[in-house]
Amino acid sequence: MSISKTLGPQEFEAFRKFLQEACGILLGDNKQYLVTSRLGKIMAQQQLASLTDLMREMQRNPRSGLKEAVVDAMTTNETLWFRDVHPFNILENRVLPEVAAKLGPAEQLKIWSSASSTGQEPYSISMVIEEFRSKNPGALKAGEKIIGTDISTSALTQAKSGTYEMLAIGRGLSKDRLTKHFTQTGEGRWKVNPSIQRRVEFRMMNLLHSYSMLGRFDIVFCRNVLIYFSADLKKDILRRIHGTLKPGGYLFLGASEALSNMPDLYEMVQCKPGIIYRAK
Repeated sequence: MSISKTLGPQEFEAFRKFLQEACGILLGDNKQYLVTSRLGKIMAQQQLASLTDLMREMQRNPRSGLKEAVVDAMTTNETLWFRDVHPFNILENRVLPEVAAKLGPAEQLKIWSSASSTGQEPYSISMVIEEFRSKNPGALKAGEKIIGTDISTSALTQAKSGTYEMLAIGRGLSKDRLTKHFTQTGEGRWKVNPSIQRRVEFRMMNLLHSYSMLGRFDIVFCRNVLIYFSADLKKDILRRIHGTLKPGGYLFLGASEALSNMPDLYEMVQCKPGIIYRAK
């Protein structure tokens, strides 16, 4: 029996509730096809006939890794290098010079990429920093640390390897940056150079959980992830992100995301093109 033949309204609603509680993702109405397409392989491997059976199995064996596999399968890992371009131009030309000038000689620059997926965003940030340092040799004396977090274990495994197929490399990466920051390791495979990779650390993290272990940041990227959450959860995440930012630190959101009704925490900064937010 296939999952597509057994997924009824009540099952779908129960799964929607499970997914939102597990990771915050709010599935839209009529997304049954998305559930069936992404969970079909797991259903077949586990020899489960219905979504109800799958949820019962997750409850029965909480340490089996099944729940994590289901969340992983439902997580969207759509990403590319230098996504939308202008945020990275803003980072290099406006934010990094300002933040670097404020850092003390022993203060390390700290950046959080909060939905790092397979690593393209934090490595893009690292490339920008590398290029900024080459143009400003006296800046960032204490170095930099980029923390990349994601809920998907498979995406993090890919990110930590720093190795990409040509299809992934071609999505947003210029030939100049490919030549400068990558080394070809095989037919159609490229690896991020150590100078770019060493400043990035990847960790598994659910945005619903505490951020206290991360420390404080000068810059946070939370791009193209809030669109999957409810309005209340978005506000909660943005409030808690503010708690990780140093005063005057900057928040980058996705092109289709906006921060409203939080004037006590953030100040909008128009960059033309693009908008970023400064923590009060």
